[in-house]
Amino acid sequence: MEIISTAHAHGGIQGVYRHASSATSTDMTFSVFVPAHASGDRLPVVWFLSGLSCTHANVTEKGEYRRLCAELGLILIAPDTSPRGEQVPDDPAGAYDFGHGAGFYVDATRSPFAAHYRMWTYITDELPRLIAAEFPADMGAQGIFGHSMGGHGALTIALGMPGRYRSVSAFAPIVAPTQVPWGRKALAGYLGDDEAVWRRHDAVAMIEDGARVPNLLVDQGMADQFLTEQLKPELLRAACDAAGIPLTLRMQPGYDHSYYFISTFMEDHLRWHAERLRG
Repeated sequence: MEIISTAHAHGGIQGVYRHASSATSTDMTFSVFVPAHASGDRLPVVWFLSGLSCTHANVTEKGEYRRLCAELGLILIAPDTSPRGEQVPDDPAGAYDFGHGAGFYVDATRSPFAAHYRMWTYITDELPRLIAAEFPADMGAQGIFGHSMGGHGALTIALGMPGRYRSVSAFAPIVAPTQVPWGRKALAGYLGDDEAVWRRHDAVAMIEDGARVPNLLVDQGMADQFLTEQLKPELLRAACDAAGIPLTLRMQPGYDHSYYFISTFMEDHLRWHAERLRG
């Protein structure tokens, strides 16, 4: 693991790191904030998964989470959203919603993407092992949240790995990618044309098929330009109601899809996770 940078913040250390990933066969970059703590202490972990076209840097620079993480004693990890590099295939048309920056947190099976786009394995297996080895992380107390495509990743990973994460939440998640243009493009491109396979990476479909989490917190801006066509939180509400999953869905008037929205409600989400991780 290579240290790219470290900086003191709110008594803790904000670092950016790079390592050679066996999952993606590329170098991968991620950031970690570690609050001040006593020697030997292990701290709860929250994972933040970012959205389309983002890297680890978006939330690291704009998320306004460090003061709360320091107060609550939470490590926050922000991975990248896809493998990158000249050897990694990208969207042929250069679109932002597929390829570099748009890994959709799946393990691709379709050529030429299968060789590198293995973000499910990277996020759920390889990077956690590295975090456990290199940081004072209590891997028995993990939460996960994210934004947009990252909200999709947080929901599907938590639903797909019952018991791994004590808490899950999301900002403006893509809740039903099999039913919206962003998701249908990505799932077909990475996984092929069998829509039955796609259901394993669709939060609404997973809930319909029996997957469960104890509860969910979702914030959605009502002025979000992607609300009607791409996000469709009403589908998650209906699925959770039918399954008996307690969902706190907060529709926030005036807020859009940006980090102004995320940073406004970041404190609520971190406190949600802290209550469950330290409870």
